[in-house]
Amino acid sequence: MIGSVIVVGAGQTAAVAARTLRRLGFDGEVLLVGEEHLPPYQRPPLSKDYLAGEESAEALGLLSEEWCAGNGVGLRLGTRVVAVRGPERAVELAGGEVLRADALLIATGGRPRRLPGVEGERVRYLRTLADADRLRADLRPGTRVIVVGAGFVGSEVASTARALGAEVTVIERAALPLAHVLGERMGEVCAALQRAAGVDLRTGETVREYTETGRGAAVLTGSGRVVEGDVVVVGVGMVPNVEPLAGSGVELDDGVVVDEYCRTRVEGVYAAGDVARHYHPLTGRRVRVEHFDHASGHGMAAAKNILGRRAPYTAPHWFWSDQFDRALQYAGHAEEWDEIVVRGRTDEFDFVAFYLCGGVLRAAFGMDRGGEIAVARQLIASRARPDPAALRDEDTDLTDLL
Repeated sequence: MIGSVIVVGAGQTAAVAARTLRRLGFDGEVLLVGEEHLPPYQRPPLSKDYLAGEESAEALGLLSEEWCAGNGVGLRLGTRVVAVRGPERAVELAGGEVLRADALLIATGGRPRRLPGVEGERVRYLRTLADADRLRADLRPGTRVIVVGAGFVGSEVASTARALGAEVTVIERAALPLAHVLGERMGEVCAALQRAAGVDLRTGETVREYTETGRGAAVLTGSGRVVEGDVVVVGVGMVPNVEPLAGSGVELDDGVVVDEYCRTRVEGVYAAGDVARHYHPLTGRRVRVEHFDHASGHGMAAAKNILGRRAPYTAPHWFWSDQFDRALQYAGHAEEWDEIVVRGRTDEFDFVAFYLCGGVLRAAFGMDRGGEIAVARQLIASRARPDPAALRDEDTDLTDLL
């Protein structure tokens, strides 16, 4: 019988797990231990609405201290866990205190990957509310912003900066933005979207050297070009926060390895969200995903499994990204495909691209096609083999393919 749960981390996954435990009637002890001093809050707006000044910090909250007090959920904020003792189901805090529970949920998320040599007063990394506040103060009309990395966070920052009137240069080491996820064809569409919005997108470029002066910052690229700016935003991926689990008995491999029930190989220790490398039945392999919807769904699944409800996490992955007045969405997970079927017009940034492998729909990516992405997600969940001609035909109602 589970009588107490400690959640290591106090972000999206932790908040959803705590709410789910209480919603399912669990009346034991629940404690969230988080390194930040703030109660759980949403991170996606940090590169979009909040960064643009269109959303308040209060609106980002997930679990207020009042809700936690009223629902018997403990918060230990500004507290760092330095070690997880797996077999004991215990955590050691930075001050030496040891806390024990019947179940541990690791929801430590991750941190921005640092770019060696790129440090200084004008360099910004974006992960926390404090990071967003600092960057927001930099963005104004005419500010020269250099973004290193054309992934989703980098592209969203570039979009927000352009909307605020900044001049934006994006430096991306790959030949096309997001091609490692979407493939070359869709990477070309994403590149065209940025350039159409006035972004100076420089692909196939690396950062060879970074310097700062009293007047600004300068990036020397691998090709020998110098890009000057007022602020540099680095968005080159995320590193899972697994350091406290060294020696815990929990398997680590680019994250915390768990099965479809969020279980590690140590009894009573679970992991979910950005930090978890989870087995997904739809793909037949382990993947680690860093998106809001996954953090929520995985946190909910972890809570159910902690309570013994055996709830496998099987939902197709899904995420969205608001860029340059377009709503980008991706459903599923396709590491390989043999056909991409496009419905709509890529040149008008109004389409859905369906990724098929052996005739099975594995993923879908679209711009301003949220309804069709939602249907595609259902098709992916059912391992559907839709007719490519029907997918391509705008007159076909995709719900007829379910």
